[in-house]
Amino acid sequence: MIAFPLPDAPVILCLGAHPDDIEIGCGGTLLAWIAARPRTTVHWVVLSGGGTLRETEAQASSAKFLARAKAGYLTVERFRDGHFPAALTELKDRFAALRDAVKPDLLFTHYREDRHQDHRTVSDVTWQTFRNDLVLEYEIPKYDGDLGHPNVFVPLTTAQLKVKTDHLMAAFPSQRSKRWFTPETFAALPRLRGIESGAPDGYAEAFFARKMVLQS
Repeated sequence: MIAFPLPDAPVILCLGAHPDDIEIGCGGTLLAWIAARPRTTVHWVVLSGGGTLRETEAQASSAKFLARAKAGYLTVERFRDGHFPAALTELKDRFAALRDAVKPDLLFTHYREDRHQDHRTVSDVTWQTFRNDLVLEYEIPKYDGDLGHPNVFVPLTTAQLKVKTDHLMAAFPSQRSKRWFTPETFAALPRLRGIESGAPDGYAEAFFARKMVLQS
């Protein structure tokens, strides 16, 4: 298990089942950490949407979020939306290749108890593949009502939350017709997590850390 805190020039691997998952789940945290550690390298992996409009949206969005990073690498795969459990073997092979190519100091992945089958599968394969790495599971608000009780909080300033929301709304026009894809949604959960964590500006993103080693 890799210890926390992060080094000054961390390598971060972000895993998302769909375009916009990473941004919603940990976009504010990435903005805050990159601002504090400009030598950060981020590998941003989206597992569906390749070859479609959504790939173009993912490119635009990741460029915004990673603009101040030392380096940012985007990969958009072509796994079929809604059918990740049926592609388990292929997903495991892809994750094994990532493990061999990227030596992350930190991984962001989906919450294990997320009721979306694609999200849950990505979380399971993350833990099966990156067994000795520091993994934080992010949360995504949605119809299923599957939010849990996170144990790691990253405070966000009001300005950081606004930048995150503005990036999301600008980069994903294909999603703006959905009733949940609104600035209010993207502020609601960080506001709740901000209350729970006593964040100075009242906003935070929250994560699930199942294993962590602290160094003295």
